[in-house]
Amino acid sequence: MQHQHPVSPVPAGSAAEAFESRHRRGENVRATLEVDLDRQLRFRAGALQLTDQRLLAWTPSGNADTPATDDAQFQEWPLSPALRLRLSDHAGLGLLELVDDSGRLALWRFTMQANLQAQRFQDAFNRRDEPALDQEAEPELCPSCQAVLPEDSEECPSCARELHTPPSTWVLLRLWRFARPYQGQLLLGFLLMLGATGATLVSPYLTMPLMDKVLIPFQQGQQIDPGLVALYLGGLLGAALVSWVLGWAKTYILALVSERIAADLRTATFDHLLGLSLEYFGSKRTGDLMSRIGSETDRISVFLSLHALDFITDCLMLLMITVILFSNNAWLALATLVPLPFIAWLIHLVRDRLRTGFEKIDRVWGEVTSVLADTIPGIRVVKAFAQERREAERFRTANKHNLVVNDRLNKTWSLFTPSVSLLTEIGLLVVWAFGIWLVAHSQITVGTLTAFLAYIGRFYGRLDSMSRIVSVTQKAASGAKRIFDILDHHSNVPEPAQPVTLDKVQGGLSLQDIGFRYGNRTVIRDLNLEIKPGEMIGLVGHSGSGKSTMVNLICRFYDVTEGAIKLDGVDLRRFKLSDYRRHIGLVLQEPFLFFGTIAENIAYGKPEATREEIVAAARAAHAHEFILRLPQGYDSLVGERGQGLSGGERQRISIARALLIDPRILIMDEATSAVDTETEKEIQKALDNLVRGRTTIAIAHRLSTLRKADRLVVMDRGEVVEVGPHDELIAKQGAYWRLWEAQARRVDAEEQDSVVVVAPNVNVHTATQA
Repeated sequence: MQHQHPVSPVPAGSAAEAFESRHRRGENVRATLEVDLDRQLRFRAGALQLTDQRLLAWTPSGNADTPATDDAQFQEWPLSPALRLRLSDHAGLGLLELVDDSGRLALWRFTMQANLQAQRFQDAFNRRDEPALDQEAEPELCPSCQAVLPEDSEECPSCARELHTPPSTWVLLRLWRFARPYQGQLLLGFLLMLGATGATLVSPYLTMPLMDKVLIPFQQGQQIDPGLVALYLGGLLGAALVSWVLGWAKTYILALVSERIAADLRTATFDHLLGLSLEYFGSKRTGDLMSRIGSETDRISVFLSLHALDFITDCLMLLMITVILFSNNAWLALATLVPLPFIAWLIHLVRDRLRTGFEKIDRVWGEVTSVLADTIPGIRVVKAFAQERREAERFRTANKHNLVVNDRLNKTWSLFTPSVSLLTEIGLLVVWAFGIWLVAHSQITVGTLTAFLAYIGRFYGRLDSMSRIVSVTQKAASGAKRIFDILDHHSNVPEPAQPVTLDKVQGGLSLQDIGFRYGNRTVIRDLNLEIKPGEMIGLVGHSGSGKSTMVNLICRFYDVTEGAIKLDGVDLRRFKLSDYRRHIGLVLQEPFLFFGTIAENIAYGKPEATREEIVAAARAAHAHEFILRLPQGYDSLVGERGQGLSGGERQRISIARALLIDPRILIMDEATSAVDTETEKEIQKALDNLVRGRTTIAIAHRLSTLRKADRLVVMDRGEVVEVGPHDELIAKQGAYWRLWEAQARRVDAEEQDSVVVVAPNVNVHTATQA
């Protein structure tokens, strides 16, 4: 049996002070974990510490399942191969058990906020035999999730898993999938660009005869030929006009094409996003997804319409100028290329830094937009709890993080750009010096040198422009990568390869040995249930027992990890999702209404519905009267998320929305829990109309609302523990009876508390009960 030192009290104070007072000479700390719940699940601080010799625990009185004194407790267990730490969670609580071959030695509880730290502590415990790391340096934390950053790295693996991929510049080539429908326009734009680029090279070429045949002979005493001058100047003007016309045409055509490519990319991304399962959205923030579909596609559009065009133009210009220079004088052309290796080395040096830097900026900007996406829709709650300053601080922190990341990237970019300019200036000086030497030795004329300098000015200008495009290219590449991260994600609720036709639905459901896990946490295990067509089932149980998860599986928002759910004897996974869900009506505790008219919200599941059908559904939902009292009746605008309507009114509209599609299967999740008694009566009348003749699954914490259910299904920890009618389950005095009795006692206590109301400086009033 593992030896345990007896419990002994320690002086009051922090966990750090308690541990420090117990450390032995030469004892090194490996990891520390703070827990925040005691054995009665009350908030109370405690801590564990792992050293290279033992496991230490500091807990206030009653924090662990061990004997307690009136003072804080200190325990220790010498490390041995028999000691094991087990980490688990259930219903939002974390459990950490210390066990050996004889059984449990201690148990600590914590909220899921400490789950990540608990996992790291368990990992450190499992690696306790490995050599200890240097503990002197304070670990750097990720500003987003406070996770420890790896040594010599600025990236948080938890937040930036998407960043560690091959160089993302090549992801731009994947945009060809969206550009293929416009290849004709792209080819026309390329030909126009080729012509415009060639026209711009005519001007420097005509400077040679102007210098050698007009200006230099004039300085030597010859007369200027007006016709020759007019010919050369006319050529310069004509080349400028042709370049302008062709440049305008190709810019306009390619701008139209790029906008259409970006629009198709945006549409495809949103369509794909709608097809992903709820699990994907559970791990993403709304602001980040909005940023990807909005700003990232805009950035790609700008790159395609302007910068990609400029880059191709620059490449063509450099190629043409190089051919012209070598055709005139090869040695002078070689002198022109002296800065190129150094510029190429600089581009290679900063390219990856820019790529990762812009991906960081995109991710951090997603954090900024996420704060906005959280705060603006929840502004009522923000103001109700007077948390304006807190939300402003959240935004300020995210904005400051964005500023820090941008400053870090600008430090690199500010050094790169002037360096390229300096190298091009040095190259120009080399050409001047070598050109003067060639003129002095009569190997070239002054006109040739002048033309060379004109071409070189354009050559280095294009080279400098290309180096600047590196930044824009990496921005577009990081944006394209974030877009394709969505497009490459596959739903874990896939469509069947050969779907079964779903014509007529009876509504019988069969749950056969189903199991489901959220990650590594088991939520439902070995669940079996048969629901007959037209039967009403009530789901009851404590919070976290798996009721909502079971409903999500029936709706096929998630797929079961074990077993199968069958509709009329056919596995749900064999139906096309849209066909199956068309037969399901969903009424939630918090109904979601879209910005639009009342009629549009009722007809959301059946957009082609006539006004008569909409009114009939509203009448059945007991919503017709209050709708007519609105200024524009059914054409009254509903604010975002149903602003301007009461909770009961929103709920009745959602019931009308479910009635209109006439579903065979109805799911109700706490449909009346958030309204007053009078409103509940109205909603219950509407629900009676909705339930009639349909297979119904209702979740309710208020057990009295399920008295009309044919059967009640009692769930606990992901399992069905009781099934039967209300009276039968009450008579059994099992799990349902305990829930019923607990709720009855709570209702009685609330009624007694509401009889007498005591207010400061006010006489006692007897409350009248309706």
